[in-house]
Amino acid sequence: MHTRVCDLLGIEYPILAFSHCRDVVAAVTNAGGFGVLGATAMTPEGLDAELTWIEEQVRGRPYGVDILFPAEYVGQDGDLGISDLVGMIPDEHRRFVDDLLVRYDVPPLADTAADGIGDGVGTALTLNPDRLAELTEVTFAHPIRLVANALGPPPPALVEQAHAQDVPVASLAGTVVHAERNAALGVDVVVAQGTEAGGHTGDIATMVLVPEVVDAVAPVPVLAAGGIARGRQIAASLALGAQGVWTGSVWLTTEEAETHPVVREKLLAASSTDTVRSRSITGKPARQLRSAWTDEWEGETSPGALPMPLQPLLVDEARQRIDRAAHHPGSGASALANYFVGQVVGSLDRVRPARRVVQEMVAELAETMSELAVETAGLEEAGSAP
Repeated sequence: MHTRVCDLLGIEYPILAFSHCRDVVAAVTNAGGFGVLGATAMTPEGLDAELTWIEEQVRGRPYGVDILFPAEYVGQDGDLGISDLVGMIPDEHRRFVDDLLVRYDVPPLADTAADGIGDGVGTALTLNPDRLAELTEVTFAHPIRLVANALGPPPPALVEQAHAQDVPVASLAGTVVHAERNAALGVDVVVAQGTEAGGHTGDIATMVLVPEVVDAVAPVPVLAAGGIARGRQIAASLALGAQGVWTGSVWLTTEEAETHPVVREKLLAASSTDTVRSRSITGKPARQLRSAWTDEWEGETSPGALPMPLQPLLVDEARQRIDRAAHHPGSGASALANYFVGQVVGSLDRVRPARRVVQEMVAELAETMSELAVETAGLEEAGSAP
């Protein structure tokens, strides 16, 4: 199971785990994999505290950070402040969100903003160029072993800074064109993410995408992402030419995950058909658990999602209200509650420690590879028979 990615990152198993939860990151790293902390929506101070905690837990073992650098978003030139962006939100969209919360009987927060719009702490504020620079500065002040960009090509300056500090760079791609663009920028690892994956995805399935990307960017190593939660799927990824896997959804139902309890129960009960790609949270297509929230945004009365980061600004406070009230089973808020997750959610039917997930992945991979070796030997013998 040792691959070039193992050598690059200094890990035992080429299993990378993306999570917004520091406990998951540390647990996977300590189990021989490689945890990657999603830094989106964190403040610089918060990120610094999270990375410091992770380092205390992993004691020198390698881990990474994912910072969101989308190629296109409203205000990317840095000339618009939060108040400017809030002013761009149409009244029609405000009324839709207000009506949605009323119809589902979602109570207000004690500190609700007067206009019902989020305060910008989250995606909108994080995407400010100055804030991105601050997050980057904090990231490189820690002994990370990988920096990744999960949405679009990484800025050339990020690649240059990372390489100057001997830190590999990874980028996610949903098409061959995107993968080639990222490789041309000098990234060290390309993550070929299929449409099955949770979060921001394209339209091409993992089985089709991975070998195309492997051939297109060679010799740059490729990680497979999308629909991977067990050893057999890792074996398939390696057979497609990947040097490892990038996983996310499988960690949402682990003991360490900070997944909302109501959402966790929904995940455990969901089938692989219970996800949908929707712009309703971030403004960009992101696969998530289907719920009343996604259905309403696709309904006839919906004004349609706004581009990033206007959509997060619009729905930030509303989703806080939903999460706060969703603890009451059967409530309207519970019906609306959801989260990013891939189609592999149909396999997530029990809660396990993250370490056990890694161990079970590795055991099933070894068993699968052993079975394939026996079958391959049988085919070779049959082919050589007179």
